[in-house]
Amino acid sequence: MDKLLEKSEVIRTKDLTFFQKVYIPEILKAMLVTVKQIFLPKFTYQYPEEHFEPASSFRGRPVLVQENDVERCVACGLCARVCPSLAIQVQASETDLSKERYPELFEINMTRCIFCGFCEEVCPEEAIVMSNDYELTFTSQEESIYGKDKLLKSIQEMKPRLDFLKKMR
Repeated sequence: MDKLLEKSEVIRTKDLTFFQKVYIPEILKAMLVTVKQIFLPKFTYQYPEEHFEPASSFRGRPVLVQENDVERCVACGLCARVCPSLAIQVQASETDLSKERYPELFEINMTRCIFCGFCEEVCPEEAIVMSNDYELTFTSQEESIYGKDKLLKSIQEMKPRLDFLKKMR
């Protein structure tokens, strides 16, 4: 056993110089980056007048995709199980249509949602996706609970995000 310990010793091939030991070169590099940033052009959105146009990879508030006036969701409940903040609540109901199940109740508590996108990743039907909406304002806790009436968006509105998801999978 002692022979194994002797062989596994780490041998340092290069010692640090005095300047590297006191971090002077690293401090100077950081100061150089700061000085370069001062002279680069600045960009600022004047928020209420100018709005940020997010890319298709942006994770805004989650929405339910609606196709032919029917939501894609089959109420499997995977999104509710995977949600780390327990923000999603789903109750299933039966139907005579071709998809057999639909969500009777689908709610997302937006004050609890952390916009992680796990619900989007686990959904087998691509029924819940992250939208480009980033403006969320509430005056009470009750307003922050989004039901199907606030969550449903048409497939045409969500086409850029759905195309992005297909490309990434």
